[in-house]
Amino acid sequence: MAETAPHVRDRLRYRVKCRLLGPPLVTEQLAHEKLSNPMALGVLASDCISSTAYGTEEMLRILVPVVGLAAFTLLLPVTGAILLVLLLLTLSYRDVVSVYTRAGGSYVVARENFGPRIAQIAAVALLVDYIVTVAVQTAAGTDALISLAHLVGHGYHGIDNLKMPITVGIVVVLMYGNLRGIREAGRAFAVPAYLFMLAIGLVLAVGLVRALTGGLPHADPHAQGAIPLGTSGHGWLYGTSLFIVLRSFANGGSSLTGLEAISNGVSAFRSPQGRNARRTLTAMSIILGVMVLGVSALAHYTHAIPYTDGNPTVVAQEAHLIFGDSWLGTAGLVYVQLATALILYTGANTPFTGFPFLASFVAEDRFLPRQLTRRGHRLAFSNGIICLTVVSLALLFVTGSNVDKLVALYAIGVFTGFTMAAAGMAAHHWRRDEPHRRLKIAVNLAAAITSALVVVIFAITKFTQGAWLVVVIFPLGVWALIRINHTYRLEAQALENVPAFTSDKPRWRRHLVYVLVDSLDLAAVKALRYAQELRPDEVRVLHFVIDEARARHLASRWDQLSGTNVPLELVDCPDRRLRHAVAELAARTTADGTTALTLLIPRRSYSTPLGRLLHRDTGEQMAKTLEQLPNVAVTILPFDVTAAVRRMRAGEGTTPEGTERRQAEQRT
Repeated sequence: MAETAPHVRDRLRYRVKCRLLGPPLVTEQLAHEKLSNPMALGVLASDCISSTAYGTEEMLRILVPVVGLAAFTLLLPVTGAILLVLLLLTLSYRDVVSVYTRAGGSYVVARENFGPRIAQIAAVALLVDYIVTVAVQTAAGTDALISLAHLVGHGYHGIDNLKMPITVGIVVVLMYGNLRGIREAGRAFAVPAYLFMLAIGLVLAVGLVRALTGGLPHADPHAQGAIPLGTSGHGWLYGTSLFIVLRSFANGGSSLTGLEAISNGVSAFRSPQGRNARRTLTAMSIILGVMVLGVSALAHYTHAIPYTDGNPTVVAQEAHLIFGDSWLGTAGLVYVQLATALILYTGANTPFTGFPFLASFVAEDRFLPRQLTRRGHRLAFSNGIICLTVVSLALLFVTGSNVDKLVALYAIGVFTGFTMAAAGMAAHHWRRDEPHRRLKIAVNLAAAITSALVVVIFAITKFTQGAWLVVVIFPLGVWALIRINHTYRLEAQALENVPAFTSDKPRWRRHLVYVLVDSLDLAAVKALRYAQELRPDEVRVLHFVIDEARARHLASRWDQLSGTNVPLELVDCPDRRLRHAVAELAARTTADGTTALTLLIPRRSYSTPLGRLLHRDTGEQMAKTLEQLPNVAVTILPFDVTAAVRRMRAGEGTTPEGTERRQAEQRT
């Protein structure tokens, strides 16, 4: 009769995971978890496009306190400079996704062209960028909701206290969505991107119509809570300095964050991946450029001014001014703000796609722990997703979920990644003789130099506002990654140093097996039977005496055990240092160099949380203590006590003895 496979009962944690995340996906389904171009635009471009909601405002936050209303004159030239950077970076990243169709973006480019050590600069830059992106996007999304409450509720501030709980809740929801897998996350997170494009398009269209008809209203720059106006002036650099303009430009650079997301997630595209990624990147950049220019132009004409606490936002003010106070205008405002909140929240989803992919690549190169390379229950890199969530939440708590503080940590990582990608592509084309080689080198060098200048500008102008933290973290992060790699390489070198076998004859003359028992039970009997099956030269059963009364009772019970001729030996352990005593015995036994010793340790395992809480496991600790002894092996024999309890209960229910025992218990 054919034997049936044993039934393996799933753990409670696994059953809960299946209930929360759905049934597990098998590896063969990975090829089907790919994104079409429209869905990729919604998922991967959300971070980039959503920066429209705060990029213009961050420029004004620097200019308004210094030059007052002249800030709106300077806004468009600064925006034009940012769009020029966008053009250069788009051309560079089109080159990246054409050549490097494997996900990883600037990290892969830097590794292939500058070597793995230099590539860790890009790795740290991108990892920091992803972490800060989650915090910035979710905090800005909550600001959009609060702004709606302020404008519709006419200054209602009751929701302000809920900013942190709402933001934290959104991060947790994003984590859950991504743990379910790429396809589920894509379907949930692609729609808001198109809703936001429609919302901003509607604002720009209505604003253009009202501007042409001469009816475009102005905001009150002296409203309560608005940023105080600096010295008023007109024209370039009147009442200000190049330093202030550079600070505004650096803040506005946050509009370009997320541009690298498509290159980091190119492997998520359907084949041909390079062409599809290039088309999606171009569409995303055009949409971003139009939206950033449109929002800045509206701010220029309406004088929508930032507020000290961030609410209402510039975009919210523009929508309110353009749509008006009618019921239709209020409906339009509600739609714009909800769409803005959704795109910002789902823009925070982009790092949940890019961070785990990047971390897995860096871990494959042995610069991060190898656990980050493992796919989880739904084929997502679950460890990376969880790490990103934990660090992002910590950052939100430290900064109080303040967007202005978070932006100070933002652009250095973003533009460092841009610099590494563009410089790497310039080096790539430098080594090759190909058509349009000089043009490609020139474009990538221009993008690299411009991005590097933004990094320097941001590090200097925002140093005291939080950028110092990133400046410190960068070298420490690169050092940590290189240190991890050094450790992995040393371990691999030690493990691969296999000695040559000079003879097929065994080194040992004797093989002894010692069974360590703590009590007489099924686990100890199973270990003794296993020891005898090994056919060693000698089998001994040892009990180290910690409690003399308990040891005497165990010895008395052992003597009554039938079916074995192996006596129980009591070994004194007066100082109660069990592991020390076992190690000394093992060392003495194998001191001659010709004796091999196997220690069998019964381990009683418990599948219930209560069982694990009530019992401790010393087997692993014992094995760790003895691992340095060359001729000693430790074998841990598991015995499932919970399963034994179930078998006993099932047997008692069907035997006369069990029935009689239950009746006796009921009588007493």
